[in-house]
Amino acid sequence: MFDVTVFGSANLDLVVTVERHPQPGETLLGDSYAEFPGGKGLNQVVAAARAGASTSFHSAVGDDAAGDRLRSLILVENVDDAHLLTSHGKPTGRAAIVVNAAGENSIVVVAGANADVVAPRTLAPCRVLLTQLEVPLVEVQATLALAQLAGTLTLLNPAPAQALDDSLLALCDLVIPNEHEVELLGGIEALHAAGVGTVIVTRGADGVTISRDGAIEHRTALAVDVVDTTGAGDAFCGNLAARLALGDELSDAIDWAVAAGALAVTIAGAVPSLPYAAQTAQFIG
Repeated sequence: MFDVTVFGSANLDLVVTVERHPQPGETLLGDSYAEFPGGKGLNQVVAAARAGASTSFHSAVGDDAAGDRLRSLILVENVDDAHLLTSHGKPTGRAAIVVNAAGENSIVVVAGANADVVAPRTLAPCRVLLTQLEVPLVEVQATLALAQLAGTLTLLNPAPAQALDDSLLALCDLVIPNEHEVELLGGIEALHAAGVGTVIVTRGADGVTISRDGAIEHRTALAVDVVDTTGAGDAFCGNLAARLALGDELSDAIDWAVAAGALAVTIAGAVPSLPYAAQTAQFIG
């Protein structure tokens, strides 16, 4: 049995740093350019693996150099790739990311091979399923349904933001939106009304809000020097899934995930910034 199965996207991130984000119609000179493995699914499964969980990844890459690079990384990170498909009609997904001097990012994602990700006919036994919205929505819902039927804990990171039917939300034990995504989904109470048991809203430097069992609490963020916020939310989600799968109570898992998310913003790039368990444990003290 796997601790965590992630159903989601795999991209190659094309990252440009600038002093400030450009205005519409404006051309700026960038400070630097780099390419990093990315995609919310890939980021989150690597985050979970580095947190100490055994992991499986359901995704797709193209039959190209970028796909070879991502597949190699997945193997290096000891993530099971039995369900990593190769699309022969679409290139590996891409994300164009612009990061300003304050570490804030803007991102445009091109799905590519991620559009070919399909739900498995059967889901290998796992303790936690974690998914997002960068792959076809119908396949996300089908995979959540398989997991729920098997009694697996289901986590949804509803990003990129879009409206969701109650039928999909009802399949989620825990939903992890950011402060913008939760508003698009109608707010915390709307998520509970749709059948979501626990809602955790990530708010960047303002910490996280947890709503469950009729109570709301807030956890403050940890102070760090911000370099790049890309991947911080994925670090939080992957570490939360891992710690829950490894037996932590929700409160302890959230504290761990907050620390991992804080560490992630101190290093440029999504996957390079994802901390290992020993780093997070040392940071927590």
